[in-house]
Amino acid sequence: MRLTLEQARTRATGKLPGLIGMAFDELEPGRALAHLKIRDELMAPNGYLHAASIVALADTACGYGCLASLPEGATGFTTIELKTNFIGTARTGVVDCHAQLLHGGRTTQVWDATVNARDSGKTLALFRCTQIVLYANA
Repeated sequence: MRLTLEQARTRATGKLPGLIGMAFDELEPGRALAHLKIRDELMAPNGYLHAASIVALADTACGYGCLASLPEGATGFTTIELKTNFIGTARTGVVDCHAQLLHGGRTTQVWDATVNARDSGKTLALFRCTQIVLYANA
């Protein structure tokens, strides 16, 4: 099953991506673009965008990208490792995430994502994750 952009847009309803307000702008094998409008519920007590909001955006963009890039016969994936470097923050506006496939093997995929503040273009985070590809008969 390869996830389409339309499926990505409806799949999140009632799940974490939908609850935090993620939206997908582009999705194709090897690439995903998503965004998140900053609102009070996504903030940390210090008044800045919560790190978990950024990780959720990046991990979901990479995950949906993985679903759009599954090898023949694969049924899904799960994240086995992730890392985020936070290098900026935001208080208002929209954050964009660009996820890119770095390695697309039969058993693993490695994805990088960059999260940027839309208004300023300032980079907020660099994210990398490894996905293990799942098969029904495994």
